[in-house]
Amino acid sequence: MSKLRRNRLTAAVHLTLLLALPTMAAAQDAPKEENTLDTISVTGSRIKQTNAVTAQPVYVMDRAKIEETGVASVGELLQQLTASGKALNAKFNSSGNFGYPADGGGIGAGSAQVDLRNLGSQRVLVLVDGIRWVNESSASGVSGSADLNTIPLAIVERVEVLEDGASAIYGSDAIAGVVNIITRKNFQGAEVHTYYGQYSRGGDTKEASFTFGTGGDRWTAVFGASYYDQERISSAEWDQSSFPVPGGGLDFGSSGTPQGRFRFCDPAIAAGPGSCSSAATYYNITLNPGTTTPIFVPGNPNGGTYNQFDSADRFNFAPFNLLLTPSERKSLFASINIDLSDNTRLHVKTLFNNRQSANQAAPEPIFVGPGAGTGGIADTISIPANHPFNPFGIALDANSNFLFIGRRPLEVGPRIFEQNVDTWYFNVGLDGLLDIGGRSYGWDANYVHTRNSATQRFTNGYNIAHIRTALGDPAVCAATPGCTPLDLFGGQGRPFTRAMIDWIVTDQRDASTQELDIFSANVTGDLFAIGDRTAGFASGIEHRRYKGDFDPDPLRQTGESQDSFAAPISASYDVTEVYGEFNFPVMATLDLTAALRFSDYSTFGSATTGKAGFRWQPIEDLVVRGTYSQGFRAPNLGELYGLTQFGATLVDPCGPTNQVVVDTTNGISAGLEAACVAAGVPNNFEQANTQITTFTGGNPDLDPEESDSWTIGAVYSPGWAEDKSWSRKLDFELGYYRHKIEGAIQANDLQGLLDTCYNAQNGTGPACAPFTRISSGDLRPPNNFLANLGQIETDGVDIKVNWLSPEWGFGNLSASLQSTFVNDYEAVDAAGNVSSRAVGVEVGDSAIPEWQSNLQLGWQRGGLGFTLSTRYISSVEESCAGVEGLPGCDGVATNKLGATTYHDVQFAWKNAFTMEGLKLSLGANNVFGKEAPICLGCSLNGYDAGTYDLPGAFWYVSADYRF
Repeated sequence: MSKLRRNRLTAAVHLTLLLALPTMAAAQDAPKEENTLDTISVTGSRIKQTNAVTAQPVYVMDRAKIEETGVASVGELLQQLTASGKALNAKFNSSGNFGYPADGGGIGAGSAQVDLRNLGSQRVLVLVDGIRWVNESSASGVSGSADLNTIPLAIVERVEVLEDGASAIYGSDAIAGVVNIITRKNFQGAEVHTYYGQYSRGGDTKEASFTFGTGGDRWTAVFGASYYDQERISSAEWDQSSFPVPGGGLDFGSSGTPQGRFRFCDPAIAAGPGSCSSAATYYNITLNPGTTTPIFVPGNPNGGTYNQFDSADRFNFAPFNLLLTPSERKSLFASINIDLSDNTRLHVKTLFNNRQSANQAAPEPIFVGPGAGTGGIADTISIPANHPFNPFGIALDANSNFLFIGRRPLEVGPRIFEQNVDTWYFNVGLDGLLDIGGRSYGWDANYVHTRNSATQRFTNGYNIAHIRTALGDPAVCAATPGCTPLDLFGGQGRPFTRAMIDWIVTDQRDASTQELDIFSANVTGDLFAIGDRTAGFASGIEHRRYKGDFDPDPLRQTGESQDSFAAPISASYDVTEVYGEFNFPVMATLDLTAALRFSDYSTFGSATTGKAGFRWQPIEDLVVRGTYSQGFRAPNLGELYGLTQFGATLVDPCGPTNQVVVDTTNGISAGLEAACVAAGVPNNFEQANTQITTFTGGNPDLDPEESDSWTIGAVYSPGWAEDKSWSRKLDFELGYYRHKIEGAIQANDLQGLLDTCYNAQNGTGPACAPFTRISSGDLRPPNNFLANLGQIETDGVDIKVNWLSPEWGFGNLSASLQSTFVNDYEAVDAAGNVSSRAVGVEVGDSAIPEWQSNLQLGWQRGGLGFTLSTRYISSVEESCAGVEGLPGCDGVATNKLGATTYHDVQFAWKNAFTMEGLKLSLGANNVFGKEAPICLGCSLNGYDAGTYDLPGAFWYVSADYRF
């Protein structure tokens, strides 16, 4: 049920495609026969295929199709697939400022991943030439997903996407599908490629590559070097970042303001010592703009230089963010094949890729006091009455009268997270043909070592232990070398001095590494004859060793970083697998396939997975096919051993941001009012900080995920549309898919649990277990660790149509359509709580549109070509809970994010200016500058960066010269 089978199949694909079978290679290189169906591929099977359409659905993008998209990276290419869901890309600007997700994989800052069927990138297997690729690290954890930015587009010959579960073929991770990236091999001559593009708001993108191929009678070699540079775009370039604040207007801006927010109680004003037990007696004030000398009037929140804090005082952090993160990548690639004999070949492949990228966030706010909700040092900080900058004349005691101070010192500068990632890949092996008993068998043996190593430098972060000293007893600070009392009270009118900044600011450096070693051996060929056909097989053995290390900065490990806590990881495991795959032609028109894989893991034991399928061709023009697959995903190192914090943004059912005030006159149900009162929530309560720090991470007792996948479909290539006056070729493909995952590895949906706790369980049920509150009513940091909690089910339909015209006087026309309809998606935890993520819903910065469609129309005459591509995303809706009254949520329960259509165009000129081998291209993606629909509940930039394009158009030019 695991990775062994997958890698085994991978190696088999590598053998059949690249090395062992000359007849197979010749068949792939030769033009397809006019009367065959038009989707031939071996991805998904190790057995040599002679049919144009196999039992499993595979979508193929050759180099010509890739060039027509106008994209410059593998990640961008795959994220435009209609079967693709939300995945990391350069539009995601989050880094340590949000903390780390529960899976221990880290933020993945700067990486690009692929998600299929909305099941998560960790459930998609990425292969290169049929061999498993190393997972990314990105210096923030040990991930279970591959970074596509480690694979330069310049080396790609084609991409094959298996739209089916394939654990029995490829092993673990292949639940949602498989992406197999085929590199350039039989390349003769040299090619120089240059590319320049720019968004309407900036973000210049430059790419250049050089590819050289040569060979002799018994050897071939390909060398490639590439460079990619994408510049940043500030969020301030988009009007949406100005007002209202993305994520729900000013109500969702930060309470960490430059003027400071102060929540405390004066025991004297509150009628004597011990009277600060009620949050109603607490001040909630901020400095007036322009204040240079704070003046506090006891008992009057609007007196002196202060005013009662409200939504208008919140800070708009958006202009400090990035719409597009910068990324610079350099890569070297080499591949050589040497015929050692007529039947044996040596193959060697190497790659080095370096990525330097960055994220940026608004200057880091300082939150101190129990209401900071970090679960660490900041929550325990008190400020004495004799602190030189304390204007209130009383001690602020974290154990009695002090809730929190939030202050964002703009003078420190924005938070910068800079990643430096190196990827090394080395593959050496033998492959060939072996004749036994009059039959020919292909075989291969491989050793692979690959390593992804990353460092991240975080600048303008704080040492919270130094902040504690600078806010504490002045005598202790004076006795501490370097300490300068911190002015947390003066606002922007009295900014931090250089000495203050130098004492609290510190660079933080994190590092992580993942290594993968693979030993494999495979054999494939014919078993026996069945009539005039033969039964085929593939089998093999594979051993893999995974090693991962995460070394967060010492301040993170001790909790002294104002940023998120993180614990180190250093772990490894290995797996040994054997597999067998069979193809039986039981009738002239019917083939049956079966596969079985046994995996033995050092972490949890053994598992077995199977797969069965059929291919039925009742008439020459029609193929009906189907598969059933058992899926398997072993928990990765981050999921097993990670321990971190995550800043979950929660809407408290007892807070006014949800129009819920504990007062029946405001329309609150009696049950909810009683539940909130019983929890100690006061009237007019407002959660101090909606970004609730959550302790989360891995679980060494996790079991593997298990899944069942079904596909059924048909491919129809009608003879009545072949070689006609109006059509040279016409293909239709229709496929249904269904995936069901049991024991899905995940953390609880905290928002769902919080809502269930108060709205359905009166604040006392099982869903309330993670939540407790401090005396003010504010939530304490909950724990939310990974478990085999979930069941996920999804199903839908894929539609593909391809048409080619005959040679007409004005040229050739073509049309291609790929469309995916998602019928259902439901995730349920062990307690029966249904996730809010569903078809047609925008939640958690991601959406599952009901329909996604891509249409390509092409014209070609001689060396001239034109392509018009249209990408359609159907509408989705988001809940208005917490953002009521804003545009789109005024008096309605949901905000509609309308259907979005992007149009891409490209002009291409081959042998331009009569120079043979020169190709020039000019194009624009999102040519009409369609902007993404505004998402009121999305974080950072106010739109869903995993579903929609960057706001504005992108134009580009490219030149390729082959000689």
